[in-house]
Amino acid sequence: MSIVLDSKTFHKRAKIFLDAFNKNQEFKDTQSVLFVCGSSDGELSYQKSIALQNWWIGYEFPETITLVTKHKIIFLTSVKKGSILETLRSNSDDAVEFEILTRTKDESLNQATYTKMISLIPEGRVGFIPKESPTGKLVTEWKSAIERSNRTLEYMDVSNAIAMILASKDKDELSATATAAQLTAATMKNYFIDYMTGLIDSGKKIKHEVLAENIERTHTEERRREKLHAPADINWKLVEWCYTPIVQSGGKYDLKASAISNEQNLHAGTILCSFGARYKSYCSNIGRTFLINPEKAKEENYEFLLELQNYLLSIMKAGIPCSEVYSRAIAYISEKKPELKDKFVKNCGFGMGIEFRESFFSLNQKNDQKLLPNMIMNFGIGFQNIENSSTDPRNKIYSLWLADTIQITDTGVVVLTDVEKELSKISYTSADDEEEEEKAVITLPKRGAILESQLRNNEDRADNTNKRKMHQKALIEKRMAEGLAKYSESGDGKAEKELAVFKKFESYRKDAYLPKTIGDLKIIVDRRSESVILPVYGQAVPFHVSTLKNVSKSDEGDFALLRFNFITPGQATGKKDNHAFEDMNATFIRSLSYRSNEVGRLTEISKDINEMKKDIQKREAERIEKAGLVVQGDLVEVKGRRPTRLPDVHVRPVLEGKRAAGDLEIHVNGLRFQSSIKNDQRVDILFSNIKHLFFQPCDGELLILLHIHLKNPIMIGKKKTKDVQFYRDVSDASFDETGNRRRRANYGDEDELAQEQEERRHRQILNREFQQFSERISDASKKLVDVDVPFRELAFQGVPYRQLVSLQPTTDCIVHLSDTPFLVVTLADVEIAHLERVQFGLKNFDLVFVFKDFTRPVVHINTIPVNQLENVKEWLDSVDIPFSEGPVNLSWVPIMKTVNEDPKAFFEDGGWGFLQNDASDHSDMEDSESEFEAESDVEAESESDSSDEGSGYSESDDSGSGSESEVESGEDWDELEKKAAQADERKRSREDEDDHRPKKSQQRRR
Repeated sequence: MSIVLDSKTFHKRAKIFLDAFNKNQEFKDTQSVLFVCGSSDGELSYQKSIALQNWWIGYEFPETITLVTKHKIIFLTSVKKGSILETLRSNSDDAVEFEILTRTKDESLNQATYTKMISLIPEGRVGFIPKESPTGKLVTEWKSAIERSNRTLEYMDVSNAIAMILASKDKDELSATATAAQLTAATMKNYFIDYMTGLIDSGKKIKHEVLAENIERTHTEERRREKLHAPADINWKLVEWCYTPIVQSGGKYDLKASAISNEQNLHAGTILCSFGARYKSYCSNIGRTFLINPEKAKEENYEFLLELQNYLLSIMKAGIPCSEVYSRAIAYISEKKPELKDKFVKNCGFGMGIEFRESFFSLNQKNDQKLLPNMIMNFGIGFQNIENSSTDPRNKIYSLWLADTIQITDTGVVVLTDVEKELSKISYTSADDEEEEEKAVITLPKRGAILESQLRNNEDRADNTNKRKMHQKALIEKRMAEGLAKYSESGDGKAEKELAVFKKFESYRKDAYLPKTIGDLKIIVDRRSESVILPVYGQAVPFHVSTLKNVSKSDEGDFALLRFNFITPGQATGKKDNHAFEDMNATFIRSLSYRSNEVGRLTEISKDINEMKKDIQKREAERIEKAGLVVQGDLVEVKGRRPTRLPDVHVRPVLEGKRAAGDLEIHVNGLRFQSSIKNDQRVDILFSNIKHLFFQPCDGELLILLHIHLKNPIMIGKKKTKDVQFYRDVSDASFDETGNRRRRANYGDEDELAQEQEERRHRQILNREFQQFSERISDASKKLVDVDVPFRELAFQGVPYRQLVSLQPTTDCIVHLSDTPFLVVTLADVEIAHLERVQFGLKNFDLVFVFKDFTRPVVHINTIPVNQLENVKEWLDSVDIPFSEGPVNLSWVPIMKTVNEDPKAFFEDGGWGFLQNDASDHSDMEDSESEFEAESDVEAESESDSSDEGSGYSESDDSGSGSESEVESGEDWDELEKKAAQADERKRSREDEDDHRPKKSQQRRR
């Protein structure tokens, strides 16, 4: 393979080195710097001379001597290497002068070459790296040449000066380091964790060193590489390990970078794992602790370690001395957990780059060197050899370790190895197979408080209820403070009323544009100008069709009457009709009527006008539909290779035409769905417009899907949508997945068992395929998009629209994705939740979400089974959403109207406290089941069922559930019974009237 060197990079970095050499005091007045690289033994070696070669040239050149003077660089190497170095020549003004001396097989010529090289060394101190001890033929000949020259060289250590130069990374170096870190994180997340937990689940025994070797093979074996989901553009020939992976467990731990995996078997207790990938010679590192069946003290210590890491990362930035980081760590430990002070490691990490460990930037108590911008560090902290109260001898001593690759910036740090490390993510509970018949139950995130209450027998439930009340009180106070601060800063907060805009309609600009047949004084429908010309007192008068309210035709014997009704002030109009008039006091024509015996012509005119009005209304609806659209940027397609694809998926909403499958592709800055039928049918979605990405497995579902909730809506066909879903049917009932053959109508138990096994296997393959694709979307977006998976264990039933569906919480949302209309509620957008119809004797209750944007309509989830009440409360509390409860449905439309009119006054008057007051006012009625309450519940449920599909809120907003004034008026039972009797009498009289009415009118009334 021919070696191609980057001349531009060499001259740029060589100039940086020469400038630092001439100005940096770390070089201690040296006049030259000499690097001698000996022969290579094939093993990975971290030496500054080799690091400098990689930094300059991009390759390691063994058997090479490099001399750097104040103005030029001299290489002494073999003829072949010299010819390669010649390609670095450049005619640029910024080019660095360099000279190449070559050695051959002729010893006499080599002696002359060494003599010339020695003569080029200026008088004065010579910088070198004392810790390096190169070997080989070149080194031996060079030492002999210096002895023969009778010249005494005064050497000076310049290791720190070189470390300063190599510390701050440029754009290309940061890119290579980021790729190395992504590969390291992918190996930990997509291989080691699954592999390790699988071993613990199965109870298989494996030695630490064997497990480390298996990790090492993930970068060399193709089948293991596929499991990593590494960046698609990675060049595996440039990938190597920084060191052999380290796996430790069973009470013997070493937190030093030089630790090795021992021959003991993996122990299901405390497991430590560290490794790092190297890409284009740039190193990365990661270290994690995994806890199996941890004791409470161990969990607390780990959470404190994580808290300490987050604290230290928050204070680190360019300009901070290395010693300050360590000193603050010791101070934090001394204040919070002094018993762990002696267990803390001796340093918090070190600089990293082409060399894995740069001790000049070690984060210890004695190093006053300041952190530099754009430098890369291996930041690792831990506690070693902590005593544990366990009967297991291999679990009596444990250590905790966290390490990440970070980038130092002027404002803080960037963590490059993004692998979850929260306690809920690394803590596992392994149950007894014989007793519970389950293996390694992974603890869900702390947001999933419902599952915890369902699986564990919680004896102190009353204590939890008190804690929840205290937490809710704090959340309500927080919302109140936020509201007061928000609307106090923005003025009175009164919402501006939207006024109707007066629209001018122009039928004809000039008389010449009028139809030529106007002289006939007949009714003319002009589709081109969207107008109708009517004869009025001998004159042809044009009216734009938008000024017409409607056209009605009625027959009178042999004649027909055509009536044109115009839009005028004071008319009763629908909610959607909002007309403005330039002068309300002007004279308006309300209607015009025409009578004719040409019945067919009048029928045609009426039909044409109505069709024209429909076209205008349709066009106006499309304009309103597109009004909220935000123009997306262009999708940058992948070039030079085939994009990553998820084949044979369907899209919802459906594109124009019949439903057809297509391919979902990952491009540079977004996704593209390409229909397999028409090339022009495609959907482009940019990463920057994705708010949430959900992956819903096919476990217990008929579909497996990826669902995208957008920040701004896009047009799919002629429909505006904020939710786009890509799915695949899990199975076809009439076909066998293995051979695509028709299934037999009757088959035996063995065939049925085989079919069930095949279906399970098929579902596992689908889950893995879609999950891997979703993770690749996250990687391609550079973590701009995170994958969220619904917690099926936390699901509860409810009616968000028309039908009862399963609602599943996720980390950031609550969703229903299995069928249309979809529901996605972002929890961060919720101001408060209110539980309605919470009273004794009712089987269901309702949940209402009020958003922080008060202009958004509230979201109703109706008819939730009352046995889920405590679970819903626990979940709302666990995601920090304040909630209240009341016995009746509230009329939210007037409530939100009041809030929007003056939010500042709303919060000054107590804000959402009225919801709590409403609950307390009705608390004395919870034990009674009055006829009034039962009727309001039935009405609320019927209204929920009749709500518009996809509306986002139910029609019960307008009606509520009965009259609150009657409940709150304080009337006695005699008065209430009297009113109830009167209401029954009125009801019976209405029914009697309905029985005598014509059937047609009754249908219209319903």
